[in-house]
Amino acid sequence: MHINEKNRTPKVVEADEGPSKSELKRQMTERQKLAEVLAALSSDALKTIPLDEAIKVAIAETNKIKSFEAIRRHKQYLGKLMRFLDEEELDAIQKRLDAIQGVSKAETAKLHFLESYRDRLIANDEAFTKMIEQYPDMDIQNMRTLIRNARREKEQNKPPKAYREIFRVLKDMGL
Repeated sequence: MHINEKNRTPKVVEADEGPSKSELKRQMTERQKLAEVLAALSSDALKTIPLDEAIKVAIAETNKIKSFEAIRRHKQYLGKLMRFLDEEELDAIQKRLDAIQGVSKAETAKLHFLESYRDRLIANDEAFTKMIEQYPDMDIQNMRTLIRNARREKEQNKPPKAYREIFRVLKDMGL
């Protein structure tokens, strides 16, 4: 309890008046950013997110909007819709989103590995010899031809047809 200096009356101050205006704004911004991340997902991935159908429809509409200002307003609207979700719902959404993005990161890492493996095969013959030892069932002649053609394409600045084909073969092998 505080005493008001002007008229000497006691002023009652409540201990917890809820979150401050700044905190509410931070929460709204976080939810708006979450909605933006959700809007960037594919429609199949979005279907797996535990969201209300109205929010899913609003998020799906984001891709149809072309005007910069309209997109900005729509993102604010999505943030407003997300404000009505409680913490449990937000945690469930974030968990599912992390799972989706984790799969995406693993897939990206695998693709980077395949790209570096392809580059090593083209760079030196020892990498190809090791590959033959590891995968004796592969079509050695086809791979040798692809590597030779990829080297020739690089030297002659031609389109990388064989270079891409090596990547496809490696991916099909399940490396």
